[in-house]
Amino acid sequence: QVQLVESGGRLVQAGGSLRLSCAASGRTFSNYGMGWFRQAPGKEREFVGTISRGGGSTYYADSVKGRFTISRDDTKNTVNLRMNSLKPEDTAVYYCAADYTAPGRLLIRQNDYAYWGQGTQVTVSS
Repeated sequence: QVQLVESGGRLVQAGGSLRLSCAASGRTFSNYGMGWFRQAPGKEREFVGTISRGGGSTYYADSVKGRFTISRDDTKNTVNLRMNSLKPEDTAVYYCAADYTAPGRLLIRQNDYAYWGQGTQVTVSS
């Protein structure tokens, strides 16, 4: 079992940057694939990006590709989401997710993840 806590969400202007962090409990963090999802008001939760166990592979939704970057530091049990060139449509609650997987395997579906954080609010003003 793993517990996830997101942080870093706040109000920013369009075109600005923001870094979200996800802190994980436990000593087997390195065995987990990690993902970021988001949910805007009145919309379903959607995939943002994922990073594989070992950090060797990443994959992003088309809506954020080229602007968002996922990284992980297994020595600190932390996954980060760096967001650049933010747009008003990026406004959402952002969730961190984790699940055990094989090295290098990418987890994209929501059902791939067993563990979820409570989310952090990102608001982009125009």
